[in-house]
Amino acid sequence: MSKQSHWIDFVSDALDIDPSSGPVPSYEPATHESDTDYFRGPRYPYSERLKIRAYLEQKYLLQIELVKLQNWVKDQGLKMLLLFEGRDAAGKGSTIRCFMEHLNPRGARVVALTKPSETERSQWYFQRYVQHLPSAGEMVLFDRSWYNRAGVERVMGFCSETEYWEFVRQAPVFEQMLVDTGVLLFKFYLSVSREEQALRIQERATNPLKQWKLSPIDVEAQSRWDAYTDAKEETFRLTDSDKAPWTIIKSDDRLRARLEAMRFVLSTVDYPDKSVDATGSTDAMLVTNAGRIYPRA
Repeated sequence: MSKQSHWIDFVSDALDIDPSSGPVPSYEPATHESDTDYFRGPRYPYSERLKIRAYLEQKYLLQIELVKLQNWVKDQGLKMLLLFEGRDAAGKGSTIRCFMEHLNPRGARVVALTKPSETERSQWYFQRYVQHLPSAGEMVLFDRSWYNRAGVERVMGFCSETEYWEFVRQAPVFEQMLVDTGVLLFKFYLSVSREEQALRIQERATNPLKQWKLSPIDVEAQSRWDAYTDAKEETFRLTDSDKAPWTIIKSDDRLRARLEAMRFVLSTVDYPDKSVDATGSTDAMLVTNAGRIYPRA
């Protein structure tokens, strides 16, 4: 790789922008009338990725609103919990960084757990996550969460069928308990197409700033695509609920996905001095509730 390529990688990483440019591989026009099939498949409604200037302008306004939201959460002693799920290279980490960029780290934190220890494996499955839940006045963002069991653990054979079915039975009850005790819970699934995932995994392999992200599980992500699809759809059917709904965001354009995730939270919560002009409304062709697409079991 040339020195110029390394420099472009460095600048892109420093600004947290997508180095990709040009057409989105999965572009295919869609109408609102066909959005059920549209969200099940890989199609993406925009042929070009969002321009960097437009992204930075929108991000600035939304991040101002996030600071207002955090101040309100702190002042009211509220507890906000955001879960970010999705396939490998779907854009979870960069979306979380976008949320966190200008928040006060004393009241907002990221949880990204490694694989469980032997001690943790002997505990109640949710136990290792409970200790990281938000306290009063806190915002906590999970980069993957207890839904590892329904995704990578099941697909890769890291849990038994008994453990899996116990999890999907308990997860909705666990989340209802959180909501009933005042936790503001958001569950995001960032949905990336197979073509775009392949491009991002290749980028991880060649970009020296991102090679640490490339794991053996990432390498198998493409060959196990259908298994992950089945696991995702079953998770939606079994764990989407009125109190803890899943929000799907198409993320082939990472910049748009970050903005839509912030916009969804801000448009959902009422907080003082809110600028509706700044928050706007989510893009119906990029954001939807999983229950509309995958009927609950």
